[in-house]
Amino acid sequence: MHSRTEIMPRPTLSNTAIMAAPALFVLLWSTGFIGARYGLPYIEPLTFLAVRMVFVVLILGVVALISQARWPEGIEAGHSLVAGALVHGLYLGGVFTAISQGVPAGISALIPGLQPILTSTIANRFMGETVTRMQWFGLALGLVGVALVLHDHAIVAAGSTLGWIASVVSLIGITLGTLYQKRFCGGIDWRSGNLVQYAGAGTLFGIGAFAFETREIHWNGELIFAMAWMVIVLSLAAVGLMYWLIRRSAATGFASLFYLVPAVTALMANILFGEKLDALSIAGMALCAAGVVVVNRGAAVKTIIDRG
Repeated sequence: MHSRTEIMPRPTLSNTAIMAAPALFVLLWSTGFIGARYGLPYIEPLTFLAVRMVFVVLILGVVALISQARWPEGIEAGHSLVAGALVHGLYLGGVFTAISQGVPAGISALIPGLQPILTSTIANRFMGETVTRMQWFGLALGLVGVALVLHDHAIVAAGSTLGWIASVVSLIGITLGTLYQKRFCGGIDWRSGNLVQYAGAGTLFGIGAFAFETREIHWNGELIFAMAWMVIVLSLAAVGLMYWLIRRSAATGFASLFYLVPAVTALMANILFGEKLDALSIAGMALCAAGVVVVNRGAAVKTIIDRG
């Protein structure tokens, strides 16, 4: 009689990568606000983004050609242009304009951090995703946390009216963009699809720069570092990871990750630029993190129930 030994499954590299992906995304995405804060003293926001898109398109073009990526055709190209206009055009344009208008880096991350509230409502109403009570509770926790972070009126007064309007535009852009990407762009090759998105967004930024800015650039070490970081780490690595996560998670579950971005960004801004954090702000960030845990756990429970 042969004895049977039960072999426990060992964690694989792919499983580890999947588990680490959300935390890595939050960390990388948060640095985008810091990079903007570094570079914007030396270049106007739309000009910065237009130049950034030129470099990104060149790099992605080489990658797509060498790897023989499948190019989007017809309606696919149209979907990519729309997603690019929302995710890159409205979101990035709003964030960069907000920071250039005096909105602190941590707060410029906070407004798009409201995305889970808006996403859950839209997903529940228009995409047929059921949002559980646990998820609603988590989203409410995050909203209370955001309100606590915004309690300091001096911080609110630091930005101009245009800056706060741009922040709201960034929230609308990233919310609709991620939903549109999930609904219509899931089957498009990420290399060529992103290339089309960046090219379309870059065209919008270029038009805006010529219409509203002087396009004067003061090149120095800080601007070059900020530009290189935004191109390589944000536009290529972080955005690629974002779309990978969008394909593998429900809209509400993915959006909940954005609750963590303001906390990480504010911590970086405090260390690098001296943007202050008081006790209520720290408490608010803790509530945001708790909201993420509850939302994601609610999504996991719902998945188990659906499969059962």
